[in-house]
Amino acid sequence: MSAPFTSRVLRLTARPASRSLTRRYQTPSFISSTRTPPLRASFSTPAARCFSVAARSQAGIMPHTEEPEAPDLEPHHEAGAHADLSDEEYHLHADRYMETLHEKAEELQEGREDVEVDHAAGVLSITLPPNGTYIVNKQPTNKQIWLSSPLSGPKRYDWVVSGESMHQKAEGGVGDWVYMRDGTRLSALLRKEVGISVDLSEEGDATKRPSVDPVE
Repeated sequence: MSAPFTSRVLRLTARPASRSLTRRYQTPSFISSTRTPPLRASFSTPAARCFSVAARSQAGIMPHTEEPEAPDLEPHHEAGAHADLSDEEYHLHADRYMETLHEKAEELQEGREDVEVDHAAGVLSITLPPNGTYIVNKQPTNKQIWLSSPLSGPKRYDWVVSGESMHQKAEGGVGDWVYMRDGTRLSALLRKEVGISVDLSEEGDATKRPSVDPVE
């Protein structure tokens, strides 16, 4: 047998063997198609909780009670009903009060050079540094005395007689000019802010209602 023929036979017999080896180690197609996907760590974030806090009610201590009222830090006096004054009575009380206040303001002016006092046509002006200017005036239409304060603002005062009742005489009580909304007195405010004390008790019968008994 010749050498060329022998090499040709060897090549033909080697080809099926190499093909069989290649097919033997080839990865089956069904394995590649059924590969397990890579594991991924999955974390679920818990839903955020919403907390709602109800506003605290200002209820009373016991259940089913009404809300307590806020404490009143400013002292005040309980105001009664304002007196039913005639025009003559109004001018009597208002003029005497304004005159007394004017005298007290002038005394304050004598002790302080920076205080200015002016009184004309029922209007009293008191300039008191550093507070400012106070205006006190009669208001005959409403039978009141009005105050304009640079600290506490405008207020209207009515004549109120304390101590009067059904069993007392009309002239038995002591009167004062009172702010009906909170019961504060004009004399108390002037004493606190201006330093002027208008004591109506010093006037005696002058600040009380005039007697209606006939003069013998």
